[in-house]
Parts: sequence; structure tokens; C-alpha cells
Amino acid sequence: MIELKNYQKEAVERLKEKVERALKLPENEIVIFQAPTGSGKTLMVSETLKKLVKEGKYGKKLSFIWISVRMLHEQSKEKLEKYYEDDRLIQCSYFEDLEDRKIGENEILFINWHSINKKDINIYVRENEQDNNLNTIIQNTREEGRDIILIIDESHHTAKSERSKELIETIGPKVTIEVSATPKHKNIAKEIEVIDISEVKAEEMIKSEIAVNPGFLNIPENRRKSSDELVIGEALKKREELAKLYKKEGTNINPLVLIQLPDKRSNLINKKDEVLRILKDKFNITEENGKLAVWLSEEKTDTLVNIDKPDNEVEILVFKQAIALGWDCPRAQILVIFRESKSFTFTIQTIGRIMRMPELKYYSHNELNKGYVFTNLPNITITEYYAKDYITIYEAKRDNKLYKNISLPSIYLKRQRARTRLSGEFVKIFMQLAEETNLKKKITVRPSKIVSPIIADGKIFNIDKTGEIEHKGTIDVQLNETELQQRFDKFIYDNCTPYAPADSSDRTKTAIYNFFNQKFRLKKYDPQVQRIVLGKENVQVFVDLINLAKERYKIEVVEKISEKRELQEVPKWEVPVIISYNSKYKREEHPKSIMKPFYTKKPSKPEKMFMEMLDKSKKVKWWFKNGENEIKYFAVLYKDENGFERGFYVDFIVQFTDGTIGLFDTKSGMTAKDAGPRAEGLQKYIKEQNKKGKKLWGGIAIYVNGTWRYNDNEKYEYNPNDLSSWKFLEI
Repeated sequence: MIELKNYQKEAVERLKEKVERALKLPENEIVIFQAPTGSGKTLMVSETLKKLVKEGKYGKKLSFIWISVRMLHEQSKEKLEKYYEDDRLIQCSYFEDLEDRKIGENEILFINWHSINKKDINIYVRENEQDNNLNTIIQNTREEGRDIILIIDESHHTAKSERSKELIETIGPKVTIEVSATPKHKNIAKEIEVIDISEVKAEEMIKSEIAVNPGFLNIPENRRKSSDELVIGEALKKREELAKLYKKEGTNINPLVLIQLPDKRSNLINKKDEVLRILKDKFNITEENGKLAVWLSEEKTDTLVNIDKPDNEVEILVFKQAIALGWDCPRAQILVIFRESKSFTFTIQTIGRIMRMPELKYYSHNELNKGYVFTNLPNITITEYYAKDYITIYEAKRDNKLYKNISLPSIYLKRQRARTRLSGEFVKIFMQLAEETNLKKKITVRPSKIVSPIIADGKIFNIDKTGEIEHKGTIDVQLNETELQQRFDKFIYDNCTPYAPADSSDRTKTAIYNFFNQKFRLKKYDPQVQRIVLGKENVQVFVDLINLAKERYKIEVVEKISEKRELQEVPKWEVPVIISYNSKYKREEHPKSIMKPFYTKKPSKPEKMFMEMLDKSKKVKWWFKNGENEIKYFAVLYKDENGFERGFYVDFIVQFTDGTIGLFDTKSGMTAKDAGPRAEGLQKYIKEQNKKGKKLWGGIAIYVNGTWRYNDNEKYEYNPNDLSSWKFLEI
């Protein structure tokens, strides 16, 4: 019996409820199920259908049609048959298995999309002598009094064309469930269920990140051979490194390198021959010695047998894009992609084959928790939502010339369940803070006009070159209402993090609209609200208040409903040797940061000021800007007001020239007020470690009247009118 993960159970329940609501509406409706590659979409849909049948709240009998691209319908049928074999509630069938030319009650008809979506070989739709076609089957099924639910698997590949829409119209399902990581019909869907990628990572089902060309800056010029040979060589070197780490972990996984050939037939043969030549001549990897497998439509080697087994001897699989969809081989960890065309972009499907964790858990060696892409593309553009946060394009390394081990005990509390959505409580918290901070008086009701710059007199000299093209200047154009709405939506979306924007944007919008309705009598969706919020005089005020509301929401809502977490001790924590960052991070110059170069994503104002002070201080040897919620970052244990154990990830670890180490967390205003339990947990930690010979100090740090002060009292108090118990930070 397959046990669903927590996020899967929750998603199934919500998806089932949304399908049930759609079934009860008078019109035929679309329900979208958006979930990342590797999250178990097929499993979750299978369970949803089982619950619909088992609980029977709809009241009418149901039949199902499951359509997949290429040969995925076969994979889906196999998975569902295995899943349903215990209770036999649902029958899985192909076209030829149907009895009496109709889909039975609680029966799923599995169809290959392409077999019914081609004009010339439209065998399931056209009329024929036996009257055995899709039209007749649907008609017969309806005459039995059953409603049809259509499941479109990987819908972004199928449900776009006019021909596809005609076929869906022919089927006429009561409800269509579109399943995809990147659905295309969000604007016409009645219901949308979204799983955020953070939930899947929290259950350790997929890689923590994908690194692109790691370490390439360090490759000497005399080793930079042909670009194809270079990327293949570096990929194989990484494979050997990972294989050794798996052995250290005591597991028998043999990591697999996927080499993707161009999809265009004109380029395929030459590239295949060249790749096979490099593998043989330079690295002694051939089909004959069992290390190579080839999977092309015109060529499939015998070594493909059992290639998905964890310890299979094949090290390299050469394939074409066509097999990437739906193919499941969790030991695949490295992807090699060659320059194909100027318009090449990475998609979810491109990197999806190396996302899965082979044993559905993370390892102690962090390199094993990543996927790797090696490519000779001049740049990479990620085209889909999930992958934008997934690909790592920057790396910072610890300055080991300066760094000496500090061996600080740290803890990591493994999440039992992700909490990633803002609820209605966020609206109440936002309104409370709007009152407390006197938001109404802070904003300018008639802000400057909101404009968008448009490029003027631009020239492109090299279409392969990325970055800003040369131009003489820009002109400013005032936004119309549609553009204003789009920018406002993006503002809301960008400021939902770390909560899933797809599920949290509406709550954030409601909070803002409620405020303007109560304080200024402006109606919901009034463009004037958007102009005020986005005005340059006001936008930072709203960013700050949203952030403050999210912080309080985390304390008052998320942390109170979070389950007990598994405590993992890290006896000797060190600053990470290497940290990878995605495209949301920006490089900044900070000479005393121990990580070189330094990357950051929207630091708070106190954090910016603190880093500037540390850089200027002659007493500071180096400093580290800590992260959060990962075992590689430093945390101390504390108990919140409800007695739950939590991890406090202090903002900064500072090594001073006198040998002491400072642990500081920057706060301001309301956030300083709410810091009590964490501050006291930090002081308890410092006291315990100093008894064991450490030289630690620090606490909550605030900037007041031009000076930094910190609180290192065992009993924390913050009164902005009385800071007599706070020490001056003299560094």
C-alpha cells in the first residue's frame, strides 16, 4: 500500500472538493491541478478519483477518460492499475477492452492523445463499419446515465490547439481535470489547485536545487577544449565525485548522466556520432563495456534493460528530447545539453528528469541533494514558473584563506508539514498593523504618475549576446488601466514570498483593498487603489507593512499550527563551503563577507545597515549572513510561547579579531517587540557554550538615534521609550 505524503493528502482532499463543486454546476467546467514535476501528480489524481467514487457525494454515476501524450497513457494505466489493485474500485481499460462500446461505471478509458489528434489516422473518432468510435462510445456512456470526467495528463502539451479543443468539445466532459506543472488554461478554469515546490522539497522528494556549470570559472584556459568535450568531461567528473559520495553514504546508487541530443533530425545524426566518438575515444565509455545506453526512435541499445535500477552499471544515457516526458529514472542526476538554436530555453520537462531524489530523502553530503546541468549554451532562460526558482546560476565560496573552523553546535528541526499559504487571518493581521503603524497618515493619496520606460533607438549587433542592447535612451509612457493592473498583480505576487503566490495573492490584495475601503471609501478593484500603492512615494511603505504582517502571521498563525518537528543536532557547524543562488539574488560588494562573492535577495533596511557597519569595523575579521530552514545554516533551539521547539536562525555570525564570535539578529520596531522567546533562547545558548570554552556574545540588535544597540539579557525586554537595559554595540 502506497502511503501518501502530508502535502499529497491535503492536496487530494482539496482537489476532490473542487471537482465535486464543479460537478454540481450547470455548465461543463475545467479544474486545474498544478503540481511540480516529481511531486507525484499521477498518484494524487488516482487517489482523488478513488475518493470521488468511494465517497459518492456527487450523487450521479461516473465514467472517466484519461488522455496522455505520446506513450504516457500506458505508464499512467500501469500506475493506476497497481494503485487500485487492492480494492478494485476502479477499472482501467484501453479502447479495445471496453464492453458493449461504452465506458462502464467507475471505469477509466486510457487514450494516447496523438492517436486521436491526427487528421489522417483519426481511428477513434471517425465513423466506421462497426460503429465503434469515440463519438459512439461517449453517446452510449451518457445514455447509461453517467457523467464523464476527462483527465488531461501533461495538459500543457495537449490542450492548446484548435483541433484539441474540438476533441474536448466532442467528448463534452462534465468536468475536465487538467494536470500539469505549467497549465495553460488558468484564465478559464473554474477551480485551481496548486502545490508549491517548497512543499515537495520539504518532504525531500526532489532535489534541493539544480546547479548549472558549477566551477567553470576555475577551469584553466589550457583545459578549455572543444565545448562539447568540455561539458561532457566536466559532467563525467561530477558523476565520479557523486558515485564516491554515495558509497560514503553506504548506498548502492550509481548516478546516471543524461546527454540530450538536438530534437531536429537535421542535427541529430552528426551530433550523435560526435558524442559517441568523444565518449569512446576520450573516456572509454561504450555500449560494449556496458557503460553506455542509447535511446533514440531509430536506435535502442540492449543496455537499456534495467537502466532505471539504482545500481545498474550504465553511466551515460544518450537520448533525444522526445523521451524526456514521463520517463522516470531517479538515479539520473546530471543532464548535458548542447547548443541547439538561438531560441533554446530550459523548461520544466528539460530538467524534470534529474529532479527526483533516488531514495526520497536527502543525504548528509549536500552535493548528493542537487541535480546538475552542464551545457555550452551562451545563456539560459527558464520558461516556466517552478523552474525560475529552481535553477541556480550563481555560486559563492567560503574564503578558506581567512576562515578557521569555529565548530559551533547547531540544530535543525525537520519539517513534518509545510505551511506555505496565507489564510484569512492575514487580512485581519494586516488591518491591525495598519492601525498600529498609522498607515493612513504615512501614504500620499495623490502620488506621482506611474510610468513605464520604453526603449528608444536601440540596436542589436550580436543576437547571441544577452543583456541590455545598445540604445540612445528611453521614453516614459504612463500606464493604462490594464498595464496598471498587471503591474499591481506582479507587485502582489512578488511580495507574497515565502508563501505560495498562487494561493496567497488574493489574501494580500483583499487586505489592501479592505484598508482603502475602510479608510478612504474606495471600492474594491478601484484603479486609484493600485495607483496609490504603486506610487513611488508609497510603494516601500506597503512593502514594509506586508513584510511586517507576514512576520506576525508566521508567529501568530503558522508556528501555532505547525506540528512537532524532528530535532537533528549538528555538533560542529561550520560556515558552508559553497552556497548556490537562483536568479532572484543580486551580487553586492561586501569586503568582509566570508562568502565570495556575496549574493543577497531583498535584505531589510536594518540588515543593509548592519552589513555596512561590519564592513567598516576594524574589529571584525569576517562575517557570515546566515540563511534559514536548511541544515547547512546555523540555528539555536528555543521554545515559543506555546512550548513548541523552534530553530532560531540568527542573521549574522561575526568573527572578531580578538577571537570572539558574535551572534546577532537585526530587528526594528514591531519585529523587536516580538523577539522575546528567540532572544532568550539565544542567550541560553551563548551561556551554555561559554561554559564549555567558547567565546560567544551577541543578541538582538537595533539601530536607534544613529547608534547600534544590542540586548544580551537572559530575560528579554523591549520598550522603545526605555532602552537602558540595551548595550551600545561598540565595534
